[in-house]
Amino acid sequence: MTEADPFLVLATVLVGGTLFGMGAKRLHLPAITGQIVVGVLLGKMGLDLFSEASISALHPVTEFALGLMAVSVGAHLDLRRLRPMRRRLGLLLLFEVLLVTSSVTAAVVAFEDLDLGFAILLGTIGVATAPATVVALVKETRSKGVLVNTLIAGVGLNNLACIFLFEVVRSVLRSSVGGSAEVDLAVFTSAGIQIGEAAAAGALTAVGMLLIARFVKRAEIITTAGFVAILLCVGLANHFGFSSMLACLFLGLAQANVTHSRDEVVDSFFHSFEPAILAAFFTLAGMELTLEHAAAAGVTAAIFFVARLFAKLLAGSIAMRLAGATHRIRDRLGLAMIPQAGVAVGLVVLLEEDPILHGAAADTVEMIVAVVLTAVVMNEVVGPILTRLSLTKSGEAGQDHRQLMDFIREEHIVTDFHAETMEEAIGRLVRKLAVAQHLTKPMRTALREGCLAREEIDTTCIGGGIAVPHTELDGAKGMKGVMAISREGFDIPTPDGEPVHCILLLGYPKEEESRKDRVLTLLGRTIGRDAQVRHALANARTPSDVHEVLLDAGVFETMLEEPEEPVDETLLQDASAHA
Repeated sequence: MTEADPFLVLATVLVGGTLFGMGAKRLHLPAITGQIVVGVLLGKMGLDLFSEASISALHPVTEFALGLMAVSVGAHLDLRRLRPMRRRLGLLLLFEVLLVTSSVTAAVVAFEDLDLGFAILLGTIGVATAPATVVALVKETRSKGVLVNTLIAGVGLNNLACIFLFEVVRSVLRSSVGGSAEVDLAVFTSAGIQIGEAAAAGALTAVGMLLIARFVKRAEIITTAGFVAILLCVGLANHFGFSSMLACLFLGLAQANVTHSRDEVVDSFFHSFEPAILAAFFTLAGMELTLEHAAAAGVTAAIFFVARLFAKLLAGSIAMRLAGATHRIRDRLGLAMIPQAGVAVGLVVLLEEDPILHGAAADTVEMIVAVVLTAVVMNEVVGPILTRLSLTKSGEAGQDHRQLMDFIREEHIVTDFHAETMEEAIGRLVRKLAVAQHLTKPMRTALREGCLAREEIDTTCIGGGIAVPHTELDGAKGMKGVMAISREGFDIPTPDGEPVHCILLLGYPKEEESRKDRVLTLLGRTIGRDAQVRHALANARTPSDVHEVLLDAGVFETMLEEPEEPVDETLLQDASAHA
């Protein structure tokens, strides 16, 4: 163990993390697993190459990485986009809180005879899933889809719930060991205050980013401002004593819902610095892992790990079945939520530094700290493998590339749609698209009038139960669209006499005219000529059901970056004749 310059430590960390990450991928394991392994080899449990002071000098790097990944989680909490999955998320949060907290509490009380209050506190810590690990695995596997959206939003919500519940239970325990027989409402406000402070810091920083983005258009200045925004959130949190991860999560949430500029911080950073940030973060995390707590934790850590694992699996399965989720989600979501690290470690640090609880029940507090830190080691080794397995088995791994119809996501799909005329259908779909894509009023008007004018020239029904009203849309950044599904079918004249069950409304810039033609060809090939797909679409109950049908049909497989394959002229003629 040697004292080393922080830059030398960081260089070693980056080289080791990058090489072992690549090696893990070659073994079909998550890169994170390789990075944690090399960290363990370099750190306290292995060669003990660098002193604790040398590793601690890089603590700002890990805090920044945690902040950036928390911003990424928050940026996925766009409330408009989450609307189709609100039932899934609500049930998931409910069952995670109930089952994980109660299962861990009951297990440790039954097997270790732990005081009930502290057992509940341990149970609340079990709720949290590591957002950094989940985000990193989603990026690494290039995953995209309904499962990914539910997973990342669920992680953000369960971290909020975990911190709130922990603070409530801790406040109650502080009151009881302090000799107070009564617990008034003031006890329950401390968690709300911490969340409120974090929300204020994140929101104000996001507003500052919005003002900069309005007056400055140079990409390098925007990126610098994003860098400063994360540093500011972490610095304010450390200075005033609230959660830095929560503050950054609210920064991302505010960017997604208020300023609508999540790419200003998230995408620019991940695009440029993602490999280095992730390699450094997880290698450093591995270097700080230690099993010196394992002896003190005994079998309690194993009990905590197993009880939490099965409760997470059960919560995900029950919640998704009650929500009517597709099999891709309900059988795999719980498996993806096992990783646990930063939030859990941060909470036990708070507990260890609590003068009232530590002073009154030092042995119990030290035991909880040992249990959580030991379980974190287990969860960060096993968890990434299970999460990657979930993403791969769901079919969403490898889907995060530019696809011909990547503008159709779950939140852009409407089921059980009703309209008496095509004009009414277009009007309703334009309103849906305007809300989903934050279209300005002039763009909304132009989209509606353009689609109606196109419809007056000739029907946009292309046969096979599909209609594609469309128009050029000046000022649009890429193609935009919404899809409506009707079980009964629309009473609209069609060239082949079949009722229309699927309407796809498109708006696109002039330079994407050829893409529109390719979309028509693709729809004709994948839906128009396949009666089974049409039947499945017409009978889909939810937007996620529709998305799964489209995924299985191959609608999302065509990539724009690839050389354009020769277009099936027959299909294109059939489609374009009525478009």
